[in-house]
Amino acid sequence: MKKGITVPVCFLTLFSFFAPIPKDDMSDPISTTVKTTEGIVKGVRGKSGILSFKGIPFALPPIGELRWKAPKAMKPWAGIKTCEVFEPSPMQNKPVPVSMWTEEFFIPKEPISEDCLYLNVWTGAKSAGAKKPVLVWIYGGSLTSGGSGVPIYDGEAMAKKGIVFVIFNYRVGIFGFLAHPDLTKESPQKVSGNYGFLDQIAALRWVRNNIAVFGGDPDNVTIDGQSAGAGAVNCLIASPLAKGLFQKAIAQSGADFIKDTPGSPDINDPDLKMAEQEGIRVSEQFKVSSIAGLRNIPAEQLQKLNFNDWSWVVVDGYFLPLTVAAIFRQHKENNVALLTGWNEDEILPEHVKTAADFQKDVQKNFGSYGKELLEYYPASNDSEAAISQGKLSRDIWFGANNYTFANIETSHGKTVYVYRFTRRVPGAGLYAKYGAFHAGEVPYVLDNLKYVNRPWEPTDHQLANTMSSYWVNFARSGNPNGEGLPEWPIYEIHLKKIMDLGDHSSAKTLPDSARLNFLYSILAAQ
Repeated sequence: MKKGITVPVCFLTLFSFFAPIPKDDMSDPISTTVKTTEGIVKGVRGKSGILSFKGIPFALPPIGELRWKAPKAMKPWAGIKTCEVFEPSPMQNKPVPVSMWTEEFFIPKEPISEDCLYLNVWTGAKSAGAKKPVLVWIYGGSLTSGGSGVPIYDGEAMAKKGIVFVIFNYRVGIFGFLAHPDLTKESPQKVSGNYGFLDQIAALRWVRNNIAVFGGDPDNVTIDGQSAGAGAVNCLIASPLAKGLFQKAIAQSGADFIKDTPGSPDINDPDLKMAEQEGIRVSEQFKVSSIAGLRNIPAEQLQKLNFNDWSWVVVDGYFLPLTVAAIFRQHKENNVALLTGWNEDEILPEHVKTAADFQKDVQKNFGSYGKELLEYYPASNDSEAAISQGKLSRDIWFGANNYTFANIETSHGKTVYVYRFTRRVPGAGLYAKYGAFHAGEVPYVLDNLKYVNRPWEPTDHQLANTMSSYWVNFARSGNPNGEGLPEWPIYEIHLKKIMDLGDHSSAKTLPDSARLNFLYSILAAQ
């Protein structure tokens, strides 16, 4: 999957839509110190009354001999561990704002480290017996970047709406996804790669074992991911290792059901042997003959390798017994309710081709399907071709994937809700052209517009209240609807009713199902 300055907040008393917040069973508040299975942690109570615990370790640091190994259980500690600030983001390149994404969408510049397996909890629960719904956020970043300390991921606003909010770090890039024959050999399961996903499993197990003491309900957990995080949600639903760790899932702009071009190998899901060959090339590049040699190379030096193009979901027979598409096709996925969708504009092409060049590329990449594809994505002139390039990019990477996700789960009898985010995110100068861009919905979903320096309008604050309330309601009951909110119908394949989340949110018929069906028919992954 391709990857704050505070502004005044307009209080929309008459037009705000807040999810109802259930009262707790007990009046005594949870203390700032909480006892987890590994030891006591100390958090901070904010002015709003929300408790935050930042930097709770959920596994041993994956450094030294633990580099490229499945996460190991955290050892118990004595005394009280202060958990008041974010711990390091996973090892990756320094964050650099680019395109439509300003600094609020990126990790802090420091600290960044291999020692990164920490999570953060926000709760407004009054007691350990509150059994509030739990939402666990999984960040995007192409599996090569990202972290829990990103400003727009702050969990206070969602906790104020009545849920326990959790976000964790997982390893990315070469540290999270390197496969190698020697790593496979030393593994008890005889697999390698997918360490970032195993981190996610470990964090979810921590949630199951500990979230009750923060007032959360371990039997009412929703995972929510955006971009590569949505792809991770897709994988976790498919993985037998995640069975029972969550009951509901939200996938925002990301899944793994189609390929880039007809007849191409499914490089998004290489098998273990293919992934191991890339690991051998890494060894050769660093002129080492053993995994011990690779483990001795400083993290900063490994990061310079630019492993970014190779961070894959590996079909390893353990985390994923088959490709994601095959697992769903065989009805072997975990049984969860689903909310999914994508954005109107997503990622605009960096270099827009002329109509003639676009037509040539389509014929080259799609062969006998090219003529029909150009009927769905016309290019009779340069202006029309520019629009079609953006739509084709959006639909291949996101639209057709999430549409297929919804159709498959609906056909399997699952409860599914589908959205399209259409609000053109306000912006001045360069930022005005990007519209409803990739990740643009995240500050709305988490009610965190205050962390993003944009010329927000009353419509934006109203939409943020609406979307965050939908998400909280879904986490609570598997149904996003609630008092004061526009009715969001359950998705049905024959009706294709979705929620248009934009200037005037309302249920609509999906307008482009014909071309999404066509893309799936020629690009279905195996």
